[in-house]
Amino acid sequence: YLSLYTHFSNSYGQLGQGHREDQAEPRRADGGLQAEHTRCMTGGGGHSAVITESGELLMCGQNLKGQLGLSHTSEVITFQPCPLPGCSRVQQVSCGWDFSVILTGDGQVLVCGSNAFGQLGVSPGITHSAEPLHVKTLNEPVTSVAAGLRHALASTASGCVYQWGTGLSSHAKRMLSPHPVPAHLSSKEPCLVPGNIHTHTHTQKTKSHISTVKGDVFLWGSNKHGQLVSESLFLPLPVALDRSLLQDERVTDVHSGWTHLVAKTESGRVFTWGRANYGQLGQTNQSTEKEYDIASWGWNEHGMCGDGSLCDVTQPRPIPRFRDATTLLIGCGSGHSLALCNLKSNEDSAS
Repeated sequence: YLSLYTHFSNSYGQLGQGHREDQAEPRRADGGLQAEHTRCMTGGGGHSAVITESGELLMCGQNLKGQLGLSHTSEVITFQPCPLPGCSRVQQVSCGWDFSVILTGDGQVLVCGSNAFGQLGVSPGITHSAEPLHVKTLNEPVTSVAAGLRHALASTASGCVYQWGTGLSSHAKRMLSPHPVPAHLSSKEPCLVPGNIHTHTHTQKTKSHISTVKGDVFLWGSNKHGQLVSESLFLPLPVALDRSLLQDERVTDVHSGWTHLVAKTESGRVFTWGRANYGQLGQTNQSTEKEYDIASWGWNEHGMCGDGSLCDVTQPRPIPRFRDATTLLIGCGSGHSLALCNLKSNEDSAS
């Protein structure tokens, strides 16, 4: 049978387990969630989002700025359906620190939560919204969205990438002085990022990156910890990652942490780079051979690695709870993790 398991920080009920206590080991989520239909899941600073196979969006966790899109600002400790205008089917969702970006099946972008830094991409007069709002200035179908701490991105069917939110502008101003800050780093409405590449987009707190259908990776933003693989401390415009650093392989999947990146190539090899002081790079460049094991590594002060301990993990280590489970999907937020697993039918469902 299928079950959604969550663990780590839970101060706002973002694990969907019906309480607000941290969880150092994975436990099943509760509420209106039907895990057997889960298609996608992700998290933000203190909230979580799940998309079902039917395109329904479920949310839980911190909601002070209305980031759950439930028309109120009260915390929700179990997954609850998020009604959208016109009963839209949801294709993708990405959660920032205190806001959410939702992509519908017809290529429209909806946003909710805080707009203090223009991260919603709507009128600056709107400080926050507990109801999903349409980003009307994106006037062509969108294929992918991503949210960072205080900024967001969207890629379109024509290959354009748009960025909005001023979360990077102050850092960019310091690092680029006396040169001006490019418009896409300081705009409160969607602004075209220079270049025209057919892309998927990803973003994190102080950087953004895009991966193309050809397997190339472009990066920009802060490079304080070498996460952009450049001699510059800040890259204002997208720069292609030298594919020779990945042994000339095409990238099929790439994810960002706060200050590090993890990429999977076409052969199944995993490459990591950037900040490493908590063991978050895992010291590994190896093929993924056992798809039924979830491995975790890095900072573990609050039990985020899911192994039941509070000690940092410097090398990939299977999470004991999932050793005999087939892992179908994984997701994470700023301080919590989610996994959809196919468990053995004779396993205790209450465990």
